[in-house]
Amino acid sequence: MELKDNLLREKRTPDFFLISRHQLKTYQHMGKTPLNIGEEAARIRVRKFCDYRERNHREVRDKLYSFGLYPAQVENLLSELVQENILNEERYAIAFARGKFRTRHWGKVKITYELKQQQVSVYCIKKALKEMDEEEYLSVLKKLAVDKYELLRKEKNAAIKKQKLYRYLLQKGYESQHIQKIITQII
Repeated sequence: MELKDNLLREKRTPDFFLISRHQLKTYQHMGKTPLNIGEEAARIRVRKFCDYRERNHREVRDKLYSFGLYPAQVENLLSELVQENILNEERYAIAFARGKFRTRHWGKVKITYELKQQQVSVYCIKKALKEMDEEEYLSVLKKLAVDKYELLRKEKNAAIKKQKLYRYLLQKGYESQHIQKIITQII
């Protein structure tokens, strides 16, 4: 609100009204360096970007660079967002782990791998994995194993059935020792 009032008094158009989101994306698609939309406009846009859902530092940094900001401006805005607790890597890691486990039934191995790919710190990854309830984790693993075993009932060879079940659970990101225990309980 304060920015708009200042701009109205000065009777000038702010930089971020000169280029639309569509123009920015088109500019990026063409492989050209985007125009610098200005720190104030980027601040407004990146706050909306972070308000939508939890973001990690890399996502926000990439978004700020897509606005054509200089490295000093990007680091300035990032530190501002961290100080205001809008951007919190630990909170992001916990939300990511919880979401992937509850919706896609990923195991700890796959969640860890994905968080490392997103350059989240090891401390935050460990913190996120500690937040997961171990009983719920094992019950979801057992449910996945039972459901997959039911789908494999047409398979006549028991060794192949066991191997397919093991591979499926491993691909979902569960630990080998937990998979072995569950398979021996089911079979």
